[in-house]
Amino acid sequence: MRALWPLCLALGAAAAAAGGGGRPSAERSAVWGPGLRAAAALPARYFFVQAVDGRGVRFTSSPGENAFQVKITAPEEQFTRVGVQVLDRKDGSFLVRYRMYASYKSLRIEVKTGDKHVAKSPYILKGPIYHENCDCPQEESSAWLEEMNCPQTIPQIQRDLANFPIVDPDKIAKEIPQRFGQRQSLCHYTIKDNEVYIKTYGEHVGFRIFMDAILLSLTRKKTDLPASINFPDSNKVKMPDVEFFVNLGDWPLEKRKPPQNLHPIFSWCGSSESKDIVMPTYDLTDSVLETMGRVSLDMMSVQANTGPSWEDKNTTAFWRGRDSRKERLELVKLSRKYPEIIDAAFTNFFFFKHDESLYGPIVKHISFFDFFKYKYQINIDGTVAAYRLPYLLAGNSVVLKQDSIYYEHFYNELQPWKHYIPFKSDLSDLLEKLQWAKDHDEEAKNIAKSGQEFARNNLMGDHIFCYYFKLFQEYASLQVSEPKIRDGMEKVQQPDDDLFPCTCHRKKAKDEL
Repeated sequence: MRALWPLCLALGAAAAAAGGGGRPSAERSAVWGPGLRAAAALPARYFFVQAVDGRGVRFTSSPGENAFQVKITAPEEQFTRVGVQVLDRKDGSFLVRYRMYASYKSLRIEVKTGDKHVAKSPYILKGPIYHENCDCPQEESSAWLEEMNCPQTIPQIQRDLANFPIVDPDKIAKEIPQRFGQRQSLCHYTIKDNEVYIKTYGEHVGFRIFMDAILLSLTRKKTDLPASINFPDSNKVKMPDVEFFVNLGDWPLEKRKPPQNLHPIFSWCGSSESKDIVMPTYDLTDSVLETMGRVSLDMMSVQANTGPSWEDKNTTAFWRGRDSRKERLELVKLSRKYPEIIDAAFTNFFFFKHDESLYGPIVKHISFFDFFKYKYQINIDGTVAAYRLPYLLAGNSVVLKQDSIYYEHFYNELQPWKHYIPFKSDLSDLLEKLQWAKDHDEEAKNIAKSGQEFARNNLMGDHIFCYYFKLFQEYASLQVSEPKIRDGMEKVQQPDDDLFPCTCHRKKAKDEL
């Protein structure tokens, strides 16, 4: 994945820390990121600004939340329907995110400090530049992958698909419903000619809305236009024809082991005891699609709400959640025994009996951003992996992560003692690991920083879209028969509530998978 900071400024950063005392230099400060490329289409686009002083030294603390001003306009339009937020990451850098509510021929992005343009501002994005609901995919997947700066390979996808040398859509269309359809909640999807079709199995299929949403976002359909019209910029991408099953439940399903007949099941969580094909979780996916929309916690907002500086954080370890695993009960009991070391409490009881004498009272929910008032964050499994880990890593606290058989799509790229502090699944060494962190404060701070950099470099919206597309592309290449729209399938309709419809300017091209 790409680095967040251009190499040309790395030497300047090593010189000395500008503690925020001076003013940023318009000429020396840097602006970069995918939101400066017209073709890098995301629900909320983003780019970065790094404050640098007149000596060329990078700021490592905030120069003030109003140090930079950003204005985005469509020069040829009377009104520009673009929401803009400048998020101060408190480390000398800013994340600028913007969400377009209409499509434009071009955009002008001005980044200023005081009355001076920063770096190469103004940035002119030549379009058309399509907003999220515009139905206009890039026909050539290779071009889209390049525009989005996607990696050539993703190790977790390679590991998961290695269990399935071939995929026979006709065979799995019969066998998977027979094996799982009566007891589990499944979605059977077919993507054909960039249209999405679905058949559901099981009683509890409400979570299909999250899978529907990412597939619709990826497949914004093509409008037929004369072949002479060709613009290089894209909204999303022409998906391969593909047929697959999605597990809507918490637990991975495929427990068989070779040489038994394995069935390819897509799940939001994997485990060392199963062979499911792992996708980004519904929670992370939804936060990407709804950034600057109906969600407040996402991978961008959390970067501006990381609490006090490391030195000023509360040194009590912190956890809040519900009673979805026995080890969580033990954690709360440990907290009640050592309240000066751990602050852990339940916000809800559902799975176990609430014995207040053992677990204390149920406490009120607090903002996730308030978690980062505490230096040590405890990440412990729920029913499966705790889906809060991406946000915890993005904060400015060190994560202590329970050893677990469960994993999200990125866990295998994390390294214990580099990105987090591990502790045993039975919590038997948790107090010891917390004491180590307190005795080795600088090392713990560096682990927190490495975890934060991992989240920033691997778990943003463009990374999530790349993961989904690469997964479907590589899975489709394994198919040995044609995906079909099966009996009982219904079409998943694109939303038709767009207030500002766009016209797609795209030339059809044949793409080889």
